[in-house]
Amino acid sequence: MTRRFFLALICLIVADAQLSAQTKPIIVILVRHGEKAAAPAADPPLTEAGMVRAKALAAALANTAVQAAITTELTRTRETAQPTVDAQHLTPEIVHTGPVVAHAKAVADAVRAHAGQTVLVVGHSNTVPAIIAALGGPKLPDICDSQYSNFYVLILHDNKADLVASTYGAPSADPATTCPNSMK
Repeated sequence: MTRRFFLALICLIVADAQLSAQTKPIIVILVRHGEKAAAPAADPPLTEAGMVRAKALAAALANTAVQAAITTELTRTRETAQPTVDAQHLTPEIVHTGPVVAHAKAVADAVRAHAGQTVLVVGHSNTVPAIIAALGGPKLPDICDSQYSNFYVLILHDNKADLVASTYGAPSADPATTCPNSMK
């Protein structure tokens, strides 16, 4: 999907939402953290490729007025959001990790506190799909461990959630070879 088509599609969805909405729509941009190091196992930082991806995220959002950023307390999500946070002059909100369903609900509650705004959410391979579902979007499978380029835009309006899925930054490894179970 080309960037122009992707942006035009978002504009159409937002325009429709604004015409029909009784409340202001929330635009939620959801990504998984960038590529992470192997150590320390409990809280690894981003690798050089992950830092490049974080900068690519900031570049992809450079012409978007992001008003809030939500991450976990873990280094890799904070580092992924940092270039965008710096460029947009934001203070990230931290929603602590925990059981996936409880965490997804807590992030959804934090997102809903930003009516009429654009919110960046940086999560994990198992939490991004759960957050989308908690916000009323479709149920998606967990993101494969080798996939970092997924880029989701969820537009919340009139008790509806419209989802646009795309990618950003360098392409992730081919899921057909690195995530054989995700293709079944």
